[in-house]
Parts: sequence; structure tokens; C-alpha cells
Amino acid sequence: MYLIFDTETTGLPQNWKAPLTDFNNWPRCVQLAWQVHDVEGKMIEVKNYIIKPEGYDIPFNAEKIHGISTDRANKQGISLNVVLAEFVKDVQKCKFVVGHNVSFDNSIVGCELLRKDMPNLLADFPALDTKDDATNYCAIPGGRGGRFKWPKLTELHVKLFGEAFAEAHNASADVEATARCFLELIRLGVIPFAKAGMTAEELQNYKSINQNPFELIGLNIEPYSPIATEQLADDIIVEQEDEVVNEISESPFAHLHVHSQFSILQATIDVKALVNKAAKMGMPAVGLTDHTNMFGAYKFIDAVLSHPINANLEKGETPKLKAVLGCELNVCKNHADKSVKDYGAQVPFFCKNKNGFHNLAKLSSLGNVEGFYYVPRVDKELIASHKQDLIALTGSTYGIIPNLILNVGEGQAEEEFKWWLDTFGDDFYVEINRHNLDEERHVNKVLIAFAHKYDVKIIASNNVYYLDKEDANAHDILLCVKDGEQQETPKGSGRGFRYGFPNEEFYFKSSKEMQELFADLPEAIDNITHLIDKIEPYTLAREVLLPEFDIPLEFVDVKDKEDGGKRGENAYLKHLTYEGANERYVEITDEIKERIDFELQVIENSGYPGYFLIVQDFIRQARTMDVSVGPGRGSAAGSVVAYCTTITNVDPIKYALLFERFLNPERVSLPDIDIDFDDEGRGRIIDWVVNKYGKENVAQII
Repeated sequence: MYLIFDTETTGLPQNWKAPLTDFNNWPRCVQLAWQVHDVEGKMIEVKNYIIKPEGYDIPFNAEKIHGISTDRANKQGISLNVVLAEFVKDVQKCKFVVGHNVSFDNSIVGCELLRKDMPNLLADFPALDTKDDATNYCAIPGGRGGRFKWPKLTELHVKLFGEAFAEAHNASADVEATARCFLELIRLGVIPFAKAGMTAEELQNYKSINQNPFELIGLNIEPYSPIATEQLADDIIVEQEDEVVNEISESPFAHLHVHSQFSILQATIDVKALVNKAAKMGMPAVGLTDHTNMFGAYKFIDAVLSHPINANLEKGETPKLKAVLGCELNVCKNHADKSVKDYGAQVPFFCKNKNGFHNLAKLSSLGNVEGFYYVPRVDKELIASHKQDLIALTGSTYGIIPNLILNVGEGQAEEEFKWWLDTFGDDFYVEINRHNLDEERHVNKVLIAFAHKYDVKIIASNNVYYLDKEDANAHDILLCVKDGEQQETPKGSGRGFRYGFPNEEFYFKSSKEMQELFADLPEAIDNITHLIDKIEPYTLAREVLLPEFDIPLEFVDVKDKEDGGKRGENAYLKHLTYEGANERYVEITDEIKERIDFELQVIENSGYPGYFLIVQDFIRQARTMDVSVGPGRGSAAGSVVAYCTTITNVDPIKYALLFERFLNPERVSLPDIDIDFDDEGRGRIIDWVVNKYGKENVAQII
């Protein structure tokens, strides 16, 4: 006999390879349905149970799929012990368990058995999978490695019976369709009779009894729908929101959760245009929270401080527009664990001051350097150790707490909420977004309840990815470029679909738009000022920092350590320059000496002798390693010091090249020396530089 079964669950496992004893990893079974058929295909048993939750909630996104809410399950559900006992009794009557992707259902039920200290009889029980057995029969292209892809249940149903079966996400309905497909696959010989445990005689009898294609039996195949009381509750909530629509906050609004072009291929906003927009709208501040990086930090801070609206800052005036610098990090369970594809959840952080900037920059760097596995990642342990002077928000629906609300359960979300509150205290805020999405409405209801229960301030937000609503299409094209998709491909999940934003509400809305959007929750607008007031203006501008170059002892000047001078480096550069000049020129004429001394003086005044020493050092090393080095291009070719120290191979005096184009004594700035290495040797010399000066002192431009 065959037991054909299916489950509905609270979600999916985070790690598909985790043992079934990892109870936190495997979702709970919400519905379990099965049919038992004998060797002739006749149905002799049918069961369908909703399971009463025991210490967990059914998350919103799971409820959207199968329609079974926590309330419904509590009212209509049966004890898990009873359901498992019935299931085990029927399994023991059978030769095989059968399902479409049966390994998943085996894992779900197996884990539930272990939770109840019952033996997992499914672990070694013979199983047949209509998904696997029908793959070649359906022959749907697009599988991995050029193979056929696994058919969905509805695709298999169409192939067998020429009619669609809408996957109901109701275990009973899916069992009905799976049983029909399974029995038909045996009848057609797609599943060999021996594999199905039949003898040749039993197969002949089976075909004699079932000469025509199998029909649906018609048992309880309608998907579950939310009960009337739940719908009524939703209606009441909407009515309550409508009643307070005129209570508009007069507090200023500022966008804080904003992404720029530095969120690579994810946002379209130019940093300067962002600052101009915020200033034009009269906002008191503007935020920047690029994904996983702070590449735009300097440009953002500089754009705000140098904007005409802040023209009187040097006179001690309070900034009229504040820069609220942040970063949205991927927070996973363990950033060092690269055995599981854990992208983490997106959590926005803000710097309260310069020290906060250093901590957030450190977190971003650790995520990219140590935690990178498909995406940059940090974990809560890292966050706790670098939390000083940082502000944390709950984030969008992709945030760690909203994700738990939607996909795990409100109880687990509340425990997570308490960790962030304990860790950040008054610097933890609940972020409420209103992009007109069902999942947001559910998340917001729960978050607001948490906020009131634990006295956490709520702030209004719009998760901004483009400046104007008209930019939504350009942003959608950008996402297609990122994923290598055609824009005409429909949005959705799974094969044949592409990622895209659900609507056009992710733009830089005006203060009036946001105040009206949060008319029923004015405190969310008011509290933005509370957050902004914590931000201390700071600049990221500083003198250029160069790795220390080790000069020979005879050139060391003890005074340099006392006052940070460059006497030793200047003396050594002068020594190398004249040493090289003696090799480059037959005679050092007064003209050459005058030019060398002039350039050395300008370099000394600029404070960058170490830069020349470092560059000539790795160019000499490149030649030692037989790495081809270009003769020099750009303005550096105008420097006789560069020529004498072998940085370039072009004599600027012979060709009358101007040093001032390279380093102007009237406007001192860090010179730019362009160096060409051959393709094969380039990597070797970069590795040498990193090994000598340390990876923390070497960077590549992206």
C-alpha cells in the first residue's frame, strides 16, 4: 500500500542540510493530510488535520500562502500528538510513502516526531517522489547543468491530464493531485512497477482495473480562507486609521533611510542631488544608508557641510541641514560561518558622531573582509562590540525583526526586539514604513505594539532608492542590469520571474506627503527630531595618511618623532634623487641642479616626500621581479625627481616638460602618479606592496 501525504508549514528551513534535531532550524507543521491507496490504486483511507500550535505563532507570510492563521489553528487544530499517532499508524500499514518533493515533507514530519521524543520511522522508510520520477517524462528545459528541471505539481498535472491544477497550498488538495499523478505515472509505466513494489501480475491487474486515466476524487480541495472574525478585525483597524486622518504632525520630517548610487546597482540617487533635494524641501537633515558599504561617506558629509544652506557654519551657526550618515548592514547568525548561505537581514545604523563613524566603518569593513560569503555580513556579537555612538533601527520588511514577524513568529520577533533594546537602549528606534504593502501593514501593527509595550520611540520612514517617482522605471532597469534580466520578464519568485520592487513608492517624498501618510501616527514624525538631535556634526576631511617608509638610520632625524616632521624622509629623497641624477646625466649642470632643488623644495613644502619614496620603492621592486613597468605617463612625466628616482623613464628637461602640471607650488595637493604594469606581473607587485605595507594600508580604487 501507498501513503501519499503533504504538509503545510510555518516556512522554510534556513539550512536545508541541518540535522532534524536542530529544532530551531526546521519549521513547524501546520497541516498534515494523507491518503492511503492499495496496490490496485483504490483509496482506503483519507485524513486531513490542522495542527494546534504549541508555543509558536504561524507567521504572516506563511498564512498568506496556506490561509491558516494562528487563531484559526488554535480554534480548529488538533493536538500534534494525536495527529502524529494517526499518521504513524497508517504509515506502518504501507510499503511506501509518496509525495511531490517528498524529502521536504519527510523532514518536516520527521522533525515533529523527534520533537515529541518519538522515533522517526520516516528516516529509512521507502519513499517515492513524483517530482524526481517525472522529471525526464515532463522534459522541461532549464535545469542545472543542462538537465531538465523538476516539474511543479501543476506542470506534472498538465502533462498527464491536459488540464491545469492550481496549486492550492492546502495539504489536502495537494495530496489529491499528487495521488492522481502518482497512480497515473504507474499506469503509464513512467514509474516502473518494480520500483513501486509491484509484481508483474499485480501490474497487469492494476492496468486491467484502471484502463482509463485517473480522475480527481473531489475531496476537500478548496484552499483555506481567513475566517470572518479575522476579516472583521482588519476592517476595524482600517476604520480606526481613517478616524484620525486629520491629526497631522507639524514637526519637521527628514528622510533617513536613503540609498545612493554607492549601493551598487541597487539605487539611482546621486549624493549631491540628494543633498540638494533635502535642502530645497527644507528638511532639517538627510540620511544615507547604503547597503553594506560607506563608499559615499566622504562625498555625502562634504556635500552637506559645503551646501550654501550651511554657509555660516564657520561662524558657529547651527547647521540648517544635518548629515545623518549611516549604513545598512546584513546581520546574520555567525559572520564567520561560511558553510551555510545565510545572507542575514538588513539593519540600518547611524553614526551619532565621529567615534560612531569609526565604529560603523569598522563594522562595514569586517563585513566585507571577514564576513563576506555571497554578501558582506556581520553578526550580533560584532555589533555589540562596536555599538558605541551608534543608532539602530528595526529597518524595512527585510530587517531582522520584521523578517521574524513575517516568516517565523511574533514570539521570536519579540525576543529579538528585546535584544536590540537591551543592546542599544535609547538609541534603538522602531522604523515604520508605509509603501502600501500588505506585509508592511502587518509588520507595522506588531512593531507599534512592541514599541508601546517597551517604550521605544517610533519614527516614520520611506525606504528611498530613487529621488522622484518618475525615476521608478529607471530604477527597475538598474535592477535588471544587476541581475542580468530582461525588463519584460514578469516580477515574481521562481523560474521565469525576476526581482523587482512591488510598486513606485520608494522615492524621496515631500514632508507634506510623509506627514499626511502618518497622520494617524503623528509621534512617528515628531520622534525624527529626537533622533536628529543626537547627531553631532563632524567632518571626514583630514590630511593624507601614508604608510611609514623605513629610511636608513643615517637619515633618521630624532626631531621628526617629536613634532611629526619629515626631515628624514626629505633628506633620504634628496639623496636618492642626486644618486639617480648621477646615473641619468653625464653632467649635473646648474640648470639640472636648480630644477632638482626646486622640485625637492616643493615636495618638502607639500609634506609628501614619503609618497615619492614609497612609489620608487615598489617600482624598483617590480623591475627586480621582472615585471614590466611603463616609462611614465600623465603629469608625473614632468618631474625630474620622478625621473632620477626611476619612477619614470622620460627626461622632462630634454623634452621641456612642466613640473607645475604635476605639483603646483601655488596649490599643493597630493600628486597623482600613473603607473602601468604588465597584466601578468600586476598582481604580483600588488601582493608585494600589501605584504610590505600591510593590507590595512593598501587599497584599490573601485
